[in-house]
Amino acid sequence: MTGTIVNTCTILAGSLIGSILKKGIKENQQNALYTAMGLAATGLGINAVVQNMPKSIYPVLFIVSLALGSLVGTAIDIDGKFQKLTEKLSVGQLSRGLSTGILLFCIGTLSILGPVQSALYGDHTYLFTNAALDFVTSMVLASTYGIGMALTAPVLFCWQGAIYAAACMLGNFMTADMMTELSVVGGFLIAGSGLSILNIRDCKTMNMLPALVIPPVFCWTIGFF
Repeated sequence: MTGTIVNTCTILAGSLIGSILKKGIKENQQNALYTAMGLAATGLGINAVVQNMPKSIYPVLFIVSLALGSLVGTAIDIDGKFQKLTEKLSVGQLSRGLSTGILLFCIGTLSILGPVQSALYGDHTYLFTNAALDFVTSMVLASTYGIGMALTAPVLFCWQGAIYAAACMLGNFMTADMMTELSVVGGFLIAGSGLSILNIRDCKTMNMLPALVIPPVFCWTIGFF
């Protein structure tokens, strides 16, 4: 849970600093911070792909996963529903910030894969990276909506804690091959998120989140034969 605790603390710290600065973060400074975080996310995603792809025993699985996942996510319109939910919950200044913050902090590849990597391998890289991203985001949000943004921290803790607990319970079913395939797909999604942050291309990675389900299902199915 180390990575989750760090991630939670960075949101608290970011909210505190942002509320103190209270709009003291200029737009060009916000852009500079987001550019730095975008580069970091892109680099981390590429690194995950490069490290795990040579170990893959199903070299076409990541292509199928990304394709099918994108089709399913686009059909469901996860990204569109995310935007509508944010708008629906945004009935006031603070509620707007809280709804946006909770969704941004919790619904993402790093926030989902991070607790799994942490539980199975004690690897907190994804969560530490997510913590840095959330620190910047919470600071910017709190500079607009105030210290109330700190309320998003316990929500994130419960979310990642639940994923961590589930990964620990399912640990015996998560094989090394499965995690390799999952890491390749996750790496592409993380890199895609970085490109979106950098405004290079809106990859709509939320619509691609179903791709993370396909490698485990495939590996579990193969295991029965």
